[in-house]
Amino acid sequence: MTLTNLEIFELLHETAKGLLWMSESDYPLEALTWQFGQKILLDNEVVLKITKHSLDTPIKVIEFDSFFQGVVTHKDWHNSEEADTVKRYQEIVRLMKQYLSDLKVYKVGKIEIDVYIVGKTNTGDYAGLATISIET
Repeated sequence: MTLTNLEIFELLHETAKGLLWMSESDYPLEALTWQFGQKILLDNEVVLKITKHSLDTPIKVIEFDSFFQGVVTHKDWHNSEEADTVKRYQEIVRLMKQYLSDLKVYKVGKIEIDVYIVGKTNTGDYAGLATISIET
């Protein structure tokens, strides 16, 4: 089944609602779409421009599965709330893999890092999630 960019946005928005990305501080995951009106290959410079960061801002590209590895793995010591959170992250990963291709995670900045988890839609635009990670 093919979804429109808006449908993917709404699906990610609903699935991530109330979910926090945990780092040294917790921030919400927010759905996003990047629509260009033409096919564009996403690279570091394009990401910096889209997100209105200076072109000299540090940026790292992280492999999608490794980024989510710690939050999608159930541990025996998880209580029921933590187990539910793991299931919600698993659902996000499943949905993103189902509806988006070429998934990547862009970490932009130092210490207070803007995180963009994006993939290509069937129209050649991009959709995903954004959050902030505090890493000192």
